[in-house]
Amino acid sequence: MLDNYEKFKKDILNMTKIDLNCYKEKQMRRRINTLITKNKLQDYDGYVDLIKKDKEKFEEFVNFLTINVSEFYRNPEQWKLLDKDIFPKLVEGKRQVKIWSAACSTGDEPYSLAMALSKHIDLNGIKIIATDIDKQVLSQAKVGLYNKKSISGVPDDMKKKYLKQVGASYQVADEIKKCVQFKEHNLLKDPYPTDCDMIVCRNVVIYFTDEAKDEIYKKFYKSIKPGGYLFIGSTEQIMNYKEMGYIRHSSFFFER
Repeated sequence: MLDNYEKFKKDILNMTKIDLNCYKEKQMRRRINTLITKNKLQDYDGYVDLIKKDKEKFEEFVNFLTINVSEFYRNPEQWKLLDKDIFPKLVEGKRQVKIWSAACSTGDEPYSLAMALSKHIDLNGIKIIATDIDKQVLSQAKVGLYNKKSISGVPDDMKKKYLKQVGASYQVADEIKKCVQFKEHNLLKDPYPTDCDMIVCRNVVIYFTDEAKDEIYKKFYKSIKPGGYLFIGSTEQIMNYKEMGYIRHSSFFFER
């Protein structure tokens, strides 16, 4: 395969505003090369030409690039900690809680947050901003329809209360959907939401360079209210969290 990756990165930035320089190159090239081979092309230029003229191929590329893997109540032990320790502190003395679910993929996570929070605060007081770079997964998230595997981790009481079986699928209840606002957002270039009581961003920044990670975590810090929390993924670490101003609450929770 001809190595014109530098030009390819510039082409993609112009087309999508996704800066591939912020992603780990070895991993990203391997993923993109898989797509090029799948489409029976020989080089990056040919692939750019394809996604410029074929909307479906373009959407396939963005979807593949943004690595959408999600499920409700992913990593259940962390959700138990949220329920017993974090959420009671988060809602204390408040009528409304604002959470940003960044890189929310198909919506499993923000809907899980709304369900879990409903035990601690009225649904009318829950405001969740759910963002992703991928329009396709956001469209899917807004529908709120999931298969049995996706919702397998949902506690039985929450399933009974907020999920309705529709054929072989499960529909999220309207009162939960009303708590969540989905928006397109690029973590590497767009302005961040402000005054968040919590930011949840899990298993996403591992694909970025160390420099991009640091910049994202610093921006998260500015977006979180004093006393608020950052919830990161089980595959991630913030090595220099003290220098950024965070207090480590546990392996995956950091307090501002």
